[in-house]
Amino acid sequence: MTRDAVIFGLAGTMFGLLAGWIIGSQQARPVPGAVVQQAASSAPAQAQPPPIDLNRANALETEAKARPSDAAVRTQLGNLYFDAERFDLAIPWYEAAFKLNPKSIDVSTDLAVCYYYANDADKALKQIDQSLALDAKHPKTLLNQGIIRAFGKNDLDGAQKSWEKVLEVAPDSPEAVRARQGLDGLKSAHASAPGGAAGAGS
Repeated sequence: MTRDAVIFGLAGTMFGLLAGWIIGSQQARPVPGAVVQQAASSAPAQAQPPPIDLNRANALETEAKARPSDAAVRTQLGNLYFDAERFDLAIPWYEAAFKLNPKSIDVSTDLAVCYYYANDADKALKQIDQSLALDAKHPKTLLNQGIIRAFGKNDLDGAQKSWEKVLEVAPDSPEAVRARQGLDGLKSAHASAPGGAAGAGS
């Protein structure tokens, strides 16, 4: 069984389970890009993102210019654009916030999520590594790492390791629920793909 077949089966099996669990510190996000295209026939309708509050954005940007060393206001701007799913606009603000406050794991992981949505899985995973350097047991970061590995890099073994780590460090967390679903999805994808579980290594 080819890894492409496993990925295709994984997308179809897991889309409904993991849609909304590429997560930042603010709220859940649907899985975008190729996975959406692959699973379009079974994908639920996605809610439209909230519009950008331009008045608030302008006020925050004015505040950011007046306070060049303020990480918090830059984080707020990143969050504002993240929530509107304007990840391209969120990235520079999160980058600036993280430069000013390199110990913020939430900013680091949200920045990684933005990189993923900007179709740069490699950069996303490098940022995830920075998050895990701050806290190797951070459940949301580990969960996101697994999703990015699975859907961004077709790295099913890596995704499995990430999700197993979530269960190890936070077995009763909401992230653990999704990690279990991800692991179940991997098993189902292997079983349902051509050749079945017996061909998983081929």
